Amino acid sequence: MSTNRTTTLEWWGLDQLCKLRQHRPDIVDSAVQHLLQSNEELRWSVVISAYQDRQINLGKAAELLGAHEVELRERFLALGIPLRLGPEDLSEARAEIAAIRTWLAEDTKTNTEA
Repeated sequence: MSTNRTTTLEWWGLDQLCKLRQHRPDIVDSAVQHLLQSNEELRWSVVISAYQDRQINLGKAAELLGAHEVELRERFLALGIPLRLGPEDLSEARAEIAAIRTWLAEDTKTNTEA
């Protein structure tokens, strides 16, 4: 059986990307950002996994997915993803404030352009 080597990323490839990121984060970060922007299913999976691993909060997850926090909360409930409400520490509270400010700024910009 033949394997298509141009589409299969071996584990060593992921390991090398992690090593390359230590020396050239600009290259790896740009490639990952492009991949996440161009693949909605991957972006959803990565963001939800980060949320479930407590790396990001609900507000940040909503921001990264381009959704309103209330909409994402409803989607999580429908999918059986447990909600973590309220910040657990100061850095999480600051992240929530930043996400709200971003959302409000975008909402204000949209309303003034209409």
